[in-house]
Amino acid sequence: MGFTTGFFLFVFFPLALGIWTACRLLERCSLWRRLRAGDWALLALSLGFYGWALFDGVFWLCGYVLAVWAAGRLILRGRGWRLALPLLREGGGLCSVSVPALTLVLGTAALLAALFRCKYWAFAGGLFPELFGGESPLAPLGISFLTFSAVSYLADVYRGSAPAGSLLDCGLYLTFFPKVISGPIVLWNEFQPQLHGRRTGLEDLRDGVERFILGFAKKLILADMFGACVAEIDAAAVRFGVDAPTAWLAVLLYMLQIYYDFAGYSDIALGLGRMFGFRFKENFHFPYRSRSITEFWRRWHMSLGTWFREYVYFPLGGSRGGLRRTLWNLAAVFALTGLWHGAGWNYLLWGGINGACVLLERVWRDRSWYRRLPEGLKWAGAMLTAFFFWELFRFRSLGALADWLKIMLGLTRFDAVFYSWRWFLDARMAFLIAVGVLGSTVLGGERIQEAWKRLTARPAGLALREAGLLALFVLAVLCMVNSAYSPFIYFQY
Repeated sequence: MGFTTGFFLFVFFPLALGIWTACRLLERCSLWRRLRAGDWALLALSLGFYGWALFDGVFWLCGYVLAVWAAGRLILRGRGWRLALPLLREGGGLCSVSVPALTLVLGTAALLAALFRCKYWAFAGGLFPELFGGESPLAPLGISFLTFSAVSYLADVYRGSAPAGSLLDCGLYLTFFPKVISGPIVLWNEFQPQLHGRRTGLEDLRDGVERFILGFAKKLILADMFGACVAEIDAAAVRFGVDAPTAWLAVLLYMLQIYYDFAGYSDIALGLGRMFGFRFKENFHFPYRSRSITEFWRRWHMSLGTWFREYVYFPLGGSRGGLRRTLWNLAAVFALTGLWHGAGWNYLLWGGINGACVLLERVWRDRSWYRRLPEGLKWAGAMLTAFFFWELFRFRSLGALADWLKIMLGLTRFDAVFYSWRWFLDARMAFLIAVGVLGSTVLGGERIQEAWKRLTARPAGLALREAGLLALFVLAVLCMVNSAYSPFIYFQY
């Protein structure tokens, strides 16, 4: 069940909000408040949402939640307990290991092993067939996001930054339907304090609905339109061939599509969370305004960057061990970032390109020549890099990517091209591209943001904003009804 389907919009979501609101009203009675009727209802609705795609997945998810919660309780209850384990090195002997540390290590290893078995087994089998034979099982929905959430739960309980909570707490954290499939990745120490005593009012509902509509429009009006045009260009390339300008157009469209697709999903998730009383941190902050790849990663998929910073970069030492150690830690983070996105050489290369850019920028940032570079030139360099590295997501093989680059550079030409760039870049698409480019860059400017806040603070400006959002919602619904369903790109991760 996707967020941009009629069933979710007109059946599941109103039903979920109605049931949850009714349970919250029941909680005015002390008995129902102690039972946490609203949270139990949210948990049941989240499991139903997850099971809509595959009913058997609900049983797997319930077992997953139970195992993670049990490991968290063992970490909490085992403080002060130690085990004597035999040393494997020559000479034997015993070493004393704390139960919480051992549980954290074994629990994290089990979570990563499950992720590896579901997502990377086939890729590893291609490299080492004698070790990883057979096919990978069907990967559960959102296995990558679930794994990172579960690791956050165990690590935060171990560090004492958040209590383990009840089985309901853990279950709701891992399965909450706005974020279970494609994030954002909310840390346990951010989610747990909001579980008890959160309040919702008309302002929360209004803000959540507005954010939901904005994400809904980004996905259906922009991302899906860009994606449909990219699909048409790809189909034309296979059947008839395309010219170089059309190949460049496809790359630009995909760059816009992947941004509005994932940013739209994040807006929907944040809006839904707000309506149910949760406030999640921003996941995107106009990344296409970045003047370096380092800044890009502070603005793009910010929840993923936060997770790697908290549970990989800082534990490795962060920037405390000098420049060489810092560069090694950053390289490890980006290697894992590429691997997290998928099992394939294209993802590893994508992570390597991003990592190399960040490392070079780290070395160059204090150089006088780098500081003197015009900001516009830095922005152009960062965006040109992003322009090309997103193609590693679009093509599943490096050979297909190489073929497309040859078309872009004019190294491959077709005798007859039936559909040139003029066919695809009609007035409607040109208008949408202009909106997409301005919306992802210019509208993120501080002056424009401040001017918009001042305008909407006035009654007339507020009415204009609400009317504009209503018009966007109607247009997005029309797009949803009149086009084929297109799942979010990040559903595959």
